[in-house]
Amino acid sequence: MTVLDLGVVRAVREENKKVFVELTPTYSGCPAMDTMAADIDIAMQKAGYATEIKLVLSPAWSTDWISQEGRRKLEEYGVAAPLSDSLDKRALIDGERLIACTNCKSTNTKMISQFGSTACKALFQCEDCLEPFDYFKCLK
Repeated sequence: MTVLDLGVVRAVREENKKVFVELTPTYSGCPAMDTMAADIDIAMQKAGYATEIKLVLSPAWSTDWISQEGRRKLEEYGVAAPLSDSLDKRALIDGERLIACTNCKSTNTKMISQFGSTACKALFQCEDCLEPFDYFKCLK
């Protein structure tokens, strides 16, 4: 999964061997943003470019910005990709069994916690294979 797959890179332009990158966090205060910015800076330095990285908060990031490849990679990594806004609410608020297990693909899953490994995820567990997994919440 890359920052491009995740859709947090808003714009990139290059001028005289300097790369200007605009990033939008998945959540305001996302702890991963500093790491993402540092990784971009290191990669650009290795390629011979200086960087200037700017956080852009408006418009707010949306899970719609995750690419299809990014969704596939999330699932492969063990994080359930976000559903649509209405299905997300039915799963997180009403407890409907709509989130498929990333291990066995069963929808016989239940939410364990509104928050998973990060604030943008919820923790689920499969009641068939018993595996816990994160679900990336839908954000609009």
